[in-house]
Order: sequence, then C-alpha cells, then structure tokens
Amino acid sequence: MAELRNIVVLTGAGISAESGIDTFRDAGGLWDKHRVEDVATPQGYERDPALVQRFYDARREAVQKVAPNPAHEALARLDREWEGGLLIVTQNVDDLHERAGASRVVHMHGELLSALCPICERRHRWTGPLIDRPECPSCEARSLRPDVVWFGEMPYQMDRIYAALRSAHLFVSIGTSGAVYPAAGFVSDARELGMKTLELNLERSEGSHWFHESREGPAGKLVPEWVDELLGTG
Repeated sequence: MAELRNIVVLTGAGISAESGIDTFRDAGGLWDKHRVEDVATPQGYERDPALVQRFYDARREAVQKVAPNPAHEALARLDREWEGGLLIVTQNVDDLHERAGASRVVHMHGELLSALCPICERRHRWTGPLIDRPECPSCEARSLRPDVVWFGEMPYQMDRIYAALRSAHLFVSIGTSGAVYPAAGFVSDARELGMKTLELNLERSEGSHWFHESREGPAGKLVPEWVDELLGTG
C-alpha cells in the first residue's frame, strides 16, 4: 500500500445507469433510439440543429431529476479521504460525481449542464433548454450549443489526463464498454507504463483482457467494496 500513491479512475455509462440514466450502447439504449450521425456529430448539428438541441434538452432535463448512487458516493469518499494523487476521469456528461461530493473530476466528453458559445468560445453553466436559441451571456450571440464532445471532436483536457496516467500507480476502470477511444486505450497505456490495472464492470468489456484483475457486478456494490478495501475500512 505504501507504493500505491497516485490513482486514475475512469468511469463510464455503467456507473450512472444505476441512477436511471440511459446508456448508449446497451440494448434499448440511446443509440437504439437515435442515429449517432444525427445527434452526436458536428455534421448532424449542421444538418438539423433543432433535432440535436431537442435531444440534449431532454437529456439535460432528465439528468436533473436523478440522484447519485452508492458508486458515486464511494468515489466521493475516496476523493475526500485519499491523501495521494487522484483523478476521476469520466466519459459521462452528467454531474453525479460532483453532486456526490467529488472534486478531482475531469469530464473528457463535456457536461450536459454547460453550454458552449462557438462565437466567443466561452462556457456557461446551463440548466434550461437551448432549443429557443437564448443569448450567450458573454457575447449575446444566439449560437449556444451543448457543451459535449461529439464524434469527430477532440475530448477535453487530454494533456491533464495523460499527465495523471504517467504518474499513476493504479488505473481503475468502472462501468465502461471498452469500445470508445481514446478512453478505451487508457488501460493499454497504463500497462505499458507498468502500473496495476483493475476493472469493475457489470460484465466483461471489450478491453477486459488488458486488466490485471476484472470484477463483475453492479457498480453500486463493487465500487463501495473496492473503496473500503483501498482505505482499509472493509
């Protein structure tokens, strides 16, 4: 344990599914109901911005009606009590990590409760709809879009993420499909850097073979157990 100082945790849709947030790739998920090309690409937005705004307006409204689950709360506890380095890198665009109390969080795919102005490049916390083209609070342009990373766009804060990986001793993946890059490549990067790797997932993912250890089960059970184990309170 003395050698385990810095930790990078990657979280995906599986950690928020237990709070009632739809996943993308599971049967009945968001990609079964909407074409990726229509609602999650810059080209789709250019083609039909109203469709895209309605899609994210509905998700923004829905996320404010759910609550963090025990997995989010356990990671928030880890954030409070772990004295070493910690970075929670989430692919999720909800704010459940923060609402649970975590602060060392990076949203590599953006945030639903944020609006981006492509004119002035400013971001603003946003809880209401964007379909009616409200003014940007900074420049007054009516061009606000969801502050989410679409396919074909560069994820946020990659330099910070890779810097954390380079100094980490443990990489943990929670509730991810192992199919979306660059996040899916973090485990192979971690292995090449010589750190321990752990997967906590409902079932085996596409990248499970890269991990030193994989534990299968619901995040609401596995994550609190792992945090207790790590902090020596289990």
